[in-house]
Amino acid sequence: MIALSLAEIAAVVGGQTYDIPDPAVQVTGPVVRDSREVEPGSLFVAFVGERADGHDFAEAVVGAGAVAVLGSRPVGVPAIVVDDVQAALGALARHVVERLGATLVALTGSAGKTSTKDLIAQVLRTKAPTVFTPGSLNNEIGLPLTALSATDETRFLVLEMGARGIGHIRYLTGLTPPRIGLVLNVGSAHIGEFGGREQIAQAKGEMVEGLPEDGAAILNADDPLVRAMASRTKARVLLFGESDEADVRAENVRLTENGQPAFSLRTPSGCSDVTMRLYGEHHVSNALAAAAVAHELGMSADEIARALSEAGSLSRWRMEVTERPDGVTIVNDAYNANPESMRAALRALASMGKGRRTWAVLGQMAELGDEALAEHDAVGRLAVRLNVGKLVAVGGREASWLQLGAYNEGSWGEESVHVSDAQAAVDLLRSELRPGDVVLVKASRSVGLERVALALLSDGAEGEVSAR
Repeated sequence: MIALSLAEIAAVVGGQTYDIPDPAVQVTGPVVRDSREVEPGSLFVAFVGERADGHDFAEAVVGAGAVAVLGSRPVGVPAIVVDDVQAALGALARHVVERLGATLVALTGSAGKTSTKDLIAQVLRTKAPTVFTPGSLNNEIGLPLTALSATDETRFLVLEMGARGIGHIRYLTGLTPPRIGLVLNVGSAHIGEFGGREQIAQAKGEMVEGLPEDGAAILNADDPLVRAMASRTKARVLLFGESDEADVRAENVRLTENGQPAFSLRTPSGCSDVTMRLYGEHHVSNALAAAAVAHELGMSADEIARALSEAGSLSRWRMEVTERPDGVTIVNDAYNANPESMRAALRALASMGKGRRTWAVLGQMAELGDEALAEHDAVGRLAVRLNVGKLVAVGGREASWLQLGAYNEGSWGEESVHVSDAQAAVDLLRSELRPGDVVLVKASRSVGLERVALALLSDGAEGEVSAR
């Protein structure tokens, strides 16, 4: 964080100081909520959670070098006390970003947010110091913590924003107002909570409503609900996609024999070829979104293409491709799942597995509401149409719908199997995998199917899968 005194921080957040001998002492380290991340000069933010109360760690974090605690009660060590810790954290983030000389880039969408955020960051940091959201810390706490990690040297701040309802994106953009706002897509993720795709579009479109006139709204030309958001902003609109009307678009899209996308990138400043290190054709859209941001910030087509071709995966369990010594390839995409990302992963598996036996180890897609049965059934059917070698559906009711969809699609569906849990899936795979097979593992985060991938990658592929 940029250096601020405890007195300044207390004034910004409207807090009272307790047990602070010298209010002029500065916070020069990171602002953290996890006591294990404390460094000398840190500010520790104490939240009261379901499992732990951060205030209980106050003495330990100060002993580890924290300058003070930001909390909701005095703790016997230097502290700034406020009524609402989350609101105080947000106010501090707003204050810091207003003082920064950085350009704020924010993005949202139903699918691909984290992968696209990682691409944007990798492209922009070839141009200037860049800070970006780690992993998927895109909510009311993770976003301000990311913003507060910026320093005086930061020139680009790339922030992923998630939403589970109307008003969430508006709140986040109020904390960290972007100059560039990007909307990737409107899909089915969290449709059970929102109530429908139109409501999701309403929520995601809040991203562009508060953009300044000299800002840019970067919208997906291939998604009608996103493209329609152009009417909701006073900022200049830049379209990306494969549409001929897109300002930043891909031409001659193809996949290498390894399933990695290649295409010609065309921007208003020129054209250049891209061959990505990531897997799956769905990354073309993510790359175009990143390219549009980079173009807006003054990078040439050649600079963007070079950076995209060198970019890798920065966040765990998202199409992580690992080949075992025996030639079995494990694709760990188990961080999360929705219908759009599940279809994309299956298509990537089909492409990677040409001439090889393929396995799709799939679990529940959560928060689909009344659409759950139809969406799981459709994914099972798609696996059959793509000629995936075998579907292993893991879990309860939703997994049974995956398996039933595959079975009902045709005779190949008889190769599908429904197992009760991750350990059963591992046992099955250990008994049947052979060299050269490709295994995709994917489900919503709550299912924890990364345990299957990690077990299969473990030395000797032996032992039990640990319980969550």
